Amino acid sequence: MNTDFADVPIAKVKDYWNERPCNIRHSTAEVGTREYFDQVEARKYFVEPHIPGFAEFEKWRGKRVLEIGCGIGTDTINFARAGAQVTAVDLSAKSLELAKKRVEVFGFTDRVEFFEANAENLSEFVEPRQYDLIYSFGVIHHSPQPEKIIDQIKTNFAGPETVLKLMVYYRYSWKVLWILLTSGRGRFWRLDEMIAENSEAQTGCPVTYSYNRKSLRELVGTAFEIDNMFVDHIFPYRIPDYVKYRYVKVWYFRLLPDFLFRFFERRCGWHLCMTAKCTQD
Repeated sequence: MNTDFADVPIAKVKDYWNERPCNIRHSTAEVGTREYFDQVEARKYFVEPHIPGFAEFEKWRGKRVLEIGCGIGTDTINFARAGAQVTAVDLSAKSLELAKKRVEVFGFTDRVEFFEANAENLSEFVEPRQYDLIYSFGVIHHSPQPEKIIDQIKTNFAGPETVLKLMVYYRYSWKVLWILLTSGRGRFWRLDEMIAENSEAQTGCPVTYSYNRKSLRELVGTAFEIDNMFVDHIFPYRIPDYVKYRYVKVWYFRLLPDFLFRFFERRCGWHLCMTAKCTQD
């Protein structure tokens, strides 16, 4: 990683996600209704079907789960449905507003506690305690100093046998190559800026780091022993159709048989997913 986003003000990141929370446009139904939330969930897991298998929602029944970066609460509600007690944190007040509404609509307010917080200083907002699972999907790479989030996890929220599940963006992905060849126009010396600019559905994200397996191991450090790390998720659909809720693949992905697409996806996907267990006392 060449570009260091450490000096980007956290307020700038917060403003970006408040302006358009992730997945907020995954439904055409009235925002905040049961139909809306059902459609958001269906679309999210249709496009990213590896998430339920990675999260293992049912495994955490009766356990304490800390979700760092809950967004509008799609994974949150599934942890709660499965019987977990969830502490859900997000930087965006707008995202939390919808996540709170979601648990109210589905009747899980007793299983989820929400905090608006900068995870780099998480213990200032959430009382330190040990969790069975610490889960963060596609979040910490948008923080100016993600290493501070990992330090918070290690120091204040993880204990013996705590499981850590992280998804960060993969440096050697098809998406990064696509960004370089299209928006980046081959300007590899500006690649990190281009990745940030084009990493999300709405352009202009102020911070996006990308990782390979080695750099993710270095970020997590020696306090966690990695059980599993895999790559997944290539978005194959034409954007003009997708925004109209039609799923038409771009021509070159239509030519690939499903087994070849999956082969490519597991090597050049955008999501680098890691499961690790805390080894510290």
